[in-house]
Amino acid sequence: QGHLVESGGGLVQPGGSLRLSCVLSGRTGTMYSMAWFRQAPGKERELVAVISPSGSERDIGRSAKGRFAISRDSARNTVYLQMNSLNPEDTALYSCAARETRTAADIYYRAEEYHYWGRGTQVSVSS
Repeated sequence: QGHLVESGGGLVQPGGSLRLSCVLSGRTGTMYSMAWFRQAPGKERELVAVISPSGSERDIGRSAKGRFAISRDSARNTVYLQMNSLNPEDTALYSCAARETRTAADIYYRAEEYHYWGRGTQVSVSS
């Protein structure tokens, strides 16, 4: 089982930065691949970033490449999304997702591959 709680969202001016956090409460000894997705009103859900259980494999979605970074602290069971150079198009509800996996380097790109979801944290970029 997995339970996810996101934090760190808020209102920021264009060009600003935010760091989102996602704390995972899961089964001891289980490996979890994790990801951030976002969804803006009237738009489809979009992959933002993915990271493997070990953190050795990670990837950033096309719209966020060069601006966002994903990382994890296994000791704290926490995944972070560092967002820089934010613009109004980044305004969305950002949700953390996790799934159990058998290999430390596994990453998954599709939302339907994830089993556990947080409620999300709102990011608004506006002047």
